[in-house]
Amino acid sequence: MSWVETLRTGLAGIRSHRLRSMLTMLGILIGIAAVMLTVGLGEGAQQQVSSEISSLGSNLLIVTPGSTTSNSGVRGGFGSATTLTEQDAAALENKTAVPDIAHVAATSSTTEELAAGSSNWTTSVIGTTPSWLTVRDRTMAAGRFLTSYDESSAASVVVLGSETASELFGAEDPIGQTVTIGSTPFTVVGELAAAGSSSSTDEDDEAIIPMSTAAIQVTGGTSRNSLSDIYLEATGQNTISAAYQEADAELLNLHDITNPSDADFTISSQQSILKAATSVDSTLTVLLGGIAAISLLVGGIGVMNIMLVSVTERIREIGLRKALGATPAVIRRQFLVEASMLGLVGGTLGVVVGLVGAFLLPHFISDPIAISPVAAAGAIVVSILIGIGFGVYPATRAARLAPIDALRSE
Repeated sequence: MSWVETLRTGLAGIRSHRLRSMLTMLGILIGIAAVMLTVGLGEGAQQQVSSEISSLGSNLLIVTPGSTTSNSGVRGGFGSATTLTEQDAAALENKTAVPDIAHVAATSSTTEELAAGSSNWTTSVIGTTPSWLTVRDRTMAAGRFLTSYDESSAASVVVLGSETASELFGAEDPIGQTVTIGSTPFTVVGELAAAGSSSSTDEDDEAIIPMSTAAIQVTGGTSRNSLSDIYLEATGQNTISAAYQEADAELLNLHDITNPSDADFTISSQQSILKAATSVDSTLTVLLGGIAAISLLVGGIGVMNIMLVSVTERIREIGLRKALGATPAVIRRQFLVEASMLGLVGGTLGVVVGLVGAFLLPHFISDPIAISPVAAAGAIVVSILIGIGFGVYPATRAARLAPIDALRSE
């Protein structure tokens, strides 16, 4: 029997029991669609987290202050101390000590009320240097960013995030307008391009002013030289580790700390942040994927069931084929083709349902679902393998039937 004849016979066998075949394919369909959507949901979440981390800047290291301890023994969280200073940032710009750091951007952050005419808005006011734009990999939507002259002259200028500008000025062009921070008027010289937000920080809701201006007119007091963060940009992706070690060694030396475990600062990289942020998503993806895979097992059992029933109902047909010269290999091939066709059709329909679900569900759950063409093709291959795998036993059973016993069976 040729392959064409085998395929024709397989299709005829499936069509002769349409309802039973449809129910069998439905099990595979649901399994494939469920696996695609659950795994796609997990991958989409991981891609979203990765995108948010990457939006912080390229080849980025973040230095934050250590924790504080009150007189009563209550310890604050990391970043609550004032252990980082402008002198630390200046030292990290020394190419001799830290050759693998390309740019340094120190920041001093506080929350202030901004007012423009009759509008007001409370947001994060960040004092920083001109290199912040490069280190954070941000771009301007309008106007300009801070300059070296702004920093050296402690100019009263401000660059607004897109959301902050919208809250204060609406659709009006903010460039050249005056914004009052605290009691000091600032001239808006630029607006940052939108960068989106993460689960904890809105990158578009902020006001950027020169570091010197922040120290004199906003922060003041004894903490005027203290920093909230120091952003470091490594010279390349392959030098992040070296830059980390150089910065760590330089700060430990500056702070007269001999035991690294006593460091009053922490340095985090994008990789460590990303690893921590995606660990939960990865675990959840594996869990949901495993649960969805159970439905594939049920679909495979359904294929085995229908093929066993088919063998029982077609004993006389099998006996007749063997009597006419069909070999056990031909009989086995016929039933394996039928099983694989059930898997192929069920898998293809499952992929279609999965793709439709990936398009529609994000509109209702506000979470992205990432499904790649490779995953879709792999799902179809898996469904065929399920059909073949669970069809082996019924096909083998059919091939082992003795012709004389099959012909005289009722």
